[in-house]
Amino acid sequence: MSLAFPWLLSAQVSHPNIVLFLVDDMGWQDTSVPFWDQETPFNRIFHTPNMERLAQQGVKFTSAYACSISSPTRISLFTGMNAARHRVTNWTLYRNQEVDSKHKVLDYPQWNVNGLSPTTGVERTCHALPLAQALKDGGYYTIHCGKAHFGAIGTPGENPLNLGFDVNIAGHACGGPGSYLGEDNYGDFPGKEKNIWAVPGLEKYHGTDVFLTEALTREAIAHLDNRDKKKPFFLYMSHYAVHVPVKADKRFYQKYLDRGLDKRDAAYATLVEGMDKSLGDLMDYLQQNKLSDNTIIIFMSDNGGLSVEPSVRSGKPNTHNWPLNSGKGSAYEGGIREPMIVSWPGVTKAGTSCDDYLMIEDFYPTLLEMANVDMPKTPQVIDGKSFVPLLTGKGQNPSEGRSLYWNFPNNWGPTGPGIGATCSIRKDDWKLVYYYETGRKELFNIRTDISEERDLSAEEPERVEKLSEELGNYLREVGGQRPIFKETGKPTPWPDEIKDSNNPYSTN
Repeated sequence: MSLAFPWLLSAQVSHPNIVLFLVDDMGWQDTSVPFWDQETPFNRIFHTPNMERLAQQGVKFTSAYACSISSPTRISLFTGMNAARHRVTNWTLYRNQEVDSKHKVLDYPQWNVNGLSPTTGVERTCHALPLAQALKDGGYYTIHCGKAHFGAIGTPGENPLNLGFDVNIAGHACGGPGSYLGEDNYGDFPGKEKNIWAVPGLEKYHGTDVFLTEALTREAIAHLDNRDKKKPFFLYMSHYAVHVPVKADKRFYQKYLDRGLDKRDAAYATLVEGMDKSLGDLMDYLQQNKLSDNTIIIFMSDNGGLSVEPSVRSGKPNTHNWPLNSGKGSAYEGGIREPMIVSWPGVTKAGTSCDDYLMIEDFYPTLLEMANVDMPKTPQVIDGKSFVPLLTGKGQNPSEGRSLYWNFPNNWGPTGPGIGATCSIRKDDWKLVYYYETGRKELFNIRTDISEERDLSAEEPERVEKLSEELGNYLREVGGQRPIFKETGKPTPWPDEIKDSNNPYSTN
């Protein structure tokens, strides 16, 4: 495509390299970089000097949103579609098998349990042209490193090589590592039967003391060294960290114990710092190889930190997202608001911050515009909007007057605030959350109440009605799904069909 801003050509050198650094389950506060208007005690727990370094040379986004669960976020990222449209609304693993936990009242819709597919004819998938394929077709050398979690076992989307990547390092269908420890063969435990959660392709590190995050970083750098240097590169650095199971990275463990953290909190802090070291190692590599001036780095997390109990695979929450409410799996800010930083040399103003909101599906058109690659003809509808104007300060602000939408007609499993089958909308400073099971609606002013402690639905009935109507119309328009009442076999009402929250099942 022709550049929206021709003056950017000198900074872009036509086709800049791109590093998309995605962290798994990293909460908004799991860093020494404050993403609020003030530093918090949690920011002082963690040590992430390379995130600080990246923020000093780029722009920090304080209202960046994703989905509350991994697979929906990753499918939106790689298709440009809102989760309500692509229908991969919960995490994926086995072909044709739901992962929703059982519920007393609700059954769940036939969502796309098999994830993303680059080809037609695969049942219960979202067929789309993946972002990596669009970049590859535009002349990029594409490297996948780490967690994939795009498609179920036995489907094309299971393998990143089918999604447009020239190289796949350690990516497969599973959404978490069997182990972070080389001594455990990253989950392929010696003498035990095959573990589907074992991280593949890292056999050279088996039996060593190399932590998973470090092994992935070494492999990413090795493949950057051996890449096709005639092409710009796209490195999707998608860490398994900081997902459970929490294991201590011994390189950093003692200093957190010395600070007085208990063993689990200290171990979690080491996961965060190891991830940050990986970021720094990649930044150092770019600098040493004179690639920094023509490489965009984008830092993002896929959903909020795991801060609810009981955890699926452990009995204690990993993290705390205060001042945000709740965490992973929740419609509240703690589940969907993410740490995000963008450094675009010659374009972004160093050390700045942006509070305009954006959504995970925006990455698809944004990266193509950054890469100066024509938007291809895609089988999917692109819901995302390029946030390049937020980076350049030029052109129309894509956040003005925009609504963001979430739909989670599922049951993730853990319980906690804002967790359950929900849909929600944010427009300007206002956010409406609707609970499919009960018909309850909550309204928050995010600008004045970032913790979502004060439900204003009773005080703002007209605003509730307008947002409910917009949310309901959007979900119907894009083919969004909703749960089903077990007792009647009928779908739950759309949010605009509930007129009285005190009598939610009356739709008159």
